[in-house]
Amino acid sequence: MSEVIVTMPNDPGDIVGEEYWAKKGDVDLFIFRRYSPSLRAKNPDMPVLFLVHGSSFAARTAYDLDLPGHGDYSLMKTFAGLGYDVWTMDHEGYGRSTHTDGFSYIADGVEDLKAAMPVVEKATGKSSFCFFGTSSGALRAGQFANKCPERVERLGLAALVWTGEGSPTLKRRAEKIDEWQASNRRVVDEPAYQAIFTRDVVGLTIPEIPAAAARAEMDNGGGSVPNGTYIDMCINLPAVDPKQIQCPVMIFRGDHDGIATDEDVMGFFDALPNKDKQVIMVAGQAHNTSIGVNRARFWHVLNAFLTMPPRVDE
Repeated sequence: MSEVIVTMPNDPGDIVGEEYWAKKGDVDLFIFRRYSPSLRAKNPDMPVLFLVHGSSFAARTAYDLDLPGHGDYSLMKTFAGLGYDVWTMDHEGYGRSTHTDGFSYIADGVEDLKAAMPVVEKATGKSSFCFFGTSSGALRAGQFANKCPERVERLGLAALVWTGEGSPTLKRRAEKIDEWQASNRRVVDEPAYQAIFTRDVVGLTIPEIPAAAARAEMDNGGGSVPNGTYIDMCINLPAVDPKQIQCPVMIFRGDHDGIATDEDVMGFFDALPNKDKQVIMVAGQAHNTSIGVNRARFWHVLNAFLTMPPRVDE
């Protein structure tokens, strides 16, 4: 089948990118923002959205990837084009943030998010935001919602795993736990990304994606990432307590994603106390929903959740 070019629903022509920095002790944390000044001026009440990256990509590889000639892959540009004020950050050890001797565990990522919030608040004038995270980014975002509920208005989670019971991906990953624990970093090159993008099913990302992701990582972080979240997802789950999440939650589940079983995801969903919640299974999706060939279906689901009208009976 020939490639179908997917483009963002709206391009206002004035989307900008801005760089910011936060401090976490001796660690410098890189923060990136995209928005359309004209759309924000027209509708300043559209959400401020903070995107939390996963284990194997820095922030802009995950959410602001540029692939000329193949349509739009940047989730940041896509949602800025819809009027959102979109933010993301490189966690400790990733991308342009300080590379330390640490492993950058999920709990470390929560501290990164805490450090970033005053920067976002100063720039936007808001103190609470919408969050979206995928894979270990979903666990960082969920744990942050546990720790700082006053900061989280709505929470979107993709490629979520809760207990890890029955996970095909984590079963295979745990076979290398000694390797993950022996070094704080691992290489992410084109073969590594080829394995990531085809481990669930072949054909849901275009062949050019692994090389593009590897180039982006080399440009931004040197081609390696920390092992902490891999370790956590193998031996330290659960990392999030769904009973302590107060805000509305949307869980996006790909039909081919091997990171968790349906039973594991539904157990998490059932434990959420806020009845303003949804779990959405979408066909044609593997683990990496935001840069797959069917990413427009993911855009639709996330946008609908984040812009749901408020109840009128309260």
